[in-house]
Amino acid sequence: MSREFPGDPFAPVRRATRVVRVGDVAIGGAHPIRIQSMTTTDTQDVAATVAQTERLAAAGCEIVRITAPSVRDAEALGAIKAELLRRGVRVPLVADIHFTPNAALIAAEHVEKVRINPGNYADKKKFEVHEYDDAAWNEETRRVAERFRPLVRRCKALGRAMRIGTNHGSLSDRVMNRYGDTPRGMVESALEFLDVCEDEGFHDVVFSMKASNPQVAIQAYRLLAASLAERARSGRPGDYPFHVGVTEAGDGEDGRIKSAIGIGSLLTDGFGDTIRVSLTEDPVKEIPVARSIVDRVARSWGAAGARRVEPGAVFVADPYEHERRASAEVASGAIAAGGRQVVRAELELGPPPAEPEAAAWKLADALGARREIACEGLRLDVADEAALGRAAPFSAALGRHRIAAPLALRMPAALAPQAKGLAARWIVPVALDADAALLAAVARAAVASEVALEWSLDGTGDAVAAADRACEATRAAGLARGLVSLDAERVVPATRLVAARLRALRWDAPLVLVHRAETGADDDRERIHAAIDLGALLCDGIGDAVALPVRGGLERAGDALALAYRIRLGARQRTTWTEFISCPSCGRTLFDLEETTARIKARTQHLKGVKIAIMGCIVNGPGEMADADFGYVGSGPGLVNLYVGHECVERHVAAGEADARLIDLIRAHGRWVDPTS
Repeated sequence: MSREFPGDPFAPVRRATRVVRVGDVAIGGAHPIRIQSMTTTDTQDVAATVAQTERLAAAGCEIVRITAPSVRDAEALGAIKAELLRRGVRVPLVADIHFTPNAALIAAEHVEKVRINPGNYADKKKFEVHEYDDAAWNEETRRVAERFRPLVRRCKALGRAMRIGTNHGSLSDRVMNRYGDTPRGMVESALEFLDVCEDEGFHDVVFSMKASNPQVAIQAYRLLAASLAERARSGRPGDYPFHVGVTEAGDGEDGRIKSAIGIGSLLTDGFGDTIRVSLTEDPVKEIPVARSIVDRVARSWGAAGARRVEPGAVFVADPYEHERRASAEVASGAIAAGGRQVVRAELELGPPPAEPEAAAWKLADALGARREIACEGLRLDVADEAALGRAAPFSAALGRHRIAAPLALRMPAALAPQAKGLAARWIVPVALDADAALLAAVARAAVASEVALEWSLDGTGDAVAAADRACEATRAAGLARGLVSLDAERVVPATRLVAARLRALRWDAPLVLVHRAETGADDDRERIHAAIDLGALLCDGIGDAVALPVRGGLERAGDALALAYRIRLGARQRTTWTEFISCPSCGRTLFDLEETTARIKARTQHLKGVKIAIMGCIVNGPGEMADADFGYVGSGPGLVNLYVGHECVERHVAAGEADARLIDLIRAHGRWVDPTS
């Protein structure tokens, strides 16, 4: 298979798909991106499930999924559907099936769509190692197909849709032994089931490739798109819609940010026809998050069709494997970016303050309240000489308040030589019509002044031409301390374009990712949009620093800095706090997942670099915990299994003792530190 990107990374458009109808709701084609969620009630509690479904529909959820772990649960779907119709609620229902083909056949009688998991519909997961020769593999594949075929025929006869939903955490042992715990294994597992559907002439199929790691999810969906396109070239259908999500995303800001990174990145590239945000919270809270993600991406699709510019190289070496873009190390004062340095976090402060002492005091107080994280750069906008005059006293005030983050001044090229001694970095805008001689003079001045120089390319025009001008000026002046950033509305495709052009120019300048705040956006919306803009690029391996604006006054600088750190955590680029992998709960969950997650987080969230999985049941728990250090999984009513990696080390621990036993496990493995007051 070609390792090219499955689409246009520089001018993305929505992937063309067939339309799959789920009751009254159409997925794919030219229809809007549909928003889904899932109930968390016991399916056999018909009244509670109906009430929650009704609340979801009222909140804007267009398709509701309900778990059916047993035949009795599947039978209850009939009563749930009847009561919803009696109340005038026509939202389509999806039965979520794991392990129980018999329940799937019953559920198909009552709902508009059936979701099956190829990893456990006919296979089991015991983390067993087997060697399969081709004959044994083919025989097992045939067995799985015959187990699945009755459901395909039932769905076709009843006019039901189907989601073939692969989860990274529940690949079967058979697939794991051949392909490993990889995006390739996820895709191959799904395509086996598609072969059966197509053999039966059934095409009302939607796919999903979910993982708790956004990088894995992104790679799996890309690989699926490429695989289906390859099938289409051989004359087979390849235009099936995608259901996009990041599973076990967690709760709070981290859950929202991780979801925005994974879902937003895929939608930006045109992959996705329906989405579900998975939060360990009341499912109604998922709907506005999903809407914010969709709204951000829909605007970028609307801007597609601009003149296509060819950068002369690819933006990453391999879009199916994460590898950080190679760059030179460049120091700004005492802090370096690029090379082998971690991705840095910087803050955009706006214009220099009129009252420098008071501003520095507010900033010091806000950053001091976040002692666990460090600001690694401050950026000021200096529009004219008057603003430059205010920058000097503010710089001095920063020193008096012991703010060590190096200062960068964004200013017109003509003003830069007057800023000698005021900052560790100059940020100079470069437009398509920028004067080449003036840019070269600025570069020479930066060399003479021993400051780093960041070229801020105009991404609203021809960013490739702007990059060429900046590169020419850098090389003409012999400047070794150059960085590049981009001022663009469509940050992801524009930055990829610049990264590709830098590769073509053989210029390894570090890239600073700058998020432009949306005027009028509330805090939740702004966090989600920043996560999409910056996190998608970090998952591509692009970015040596991220810069976020401080909104609402300098007293909120700590909030902006924490967001930068959380985005890097969600993109798996820098671990500062504990990372929690927790499922969103459903009718299979064996304890109050939201309350349990909050309780465990309160005791362990200070453990830097530790990943803890909190899972309600065994469907995805052990598999997703292959990516976690420690796991806490419901094994029965009031009982918990504890894991190290994917190895269960303590079984059926009483829930009242499980929290303390989990901490004992962390301590025994040398990962515990006492929290600081």
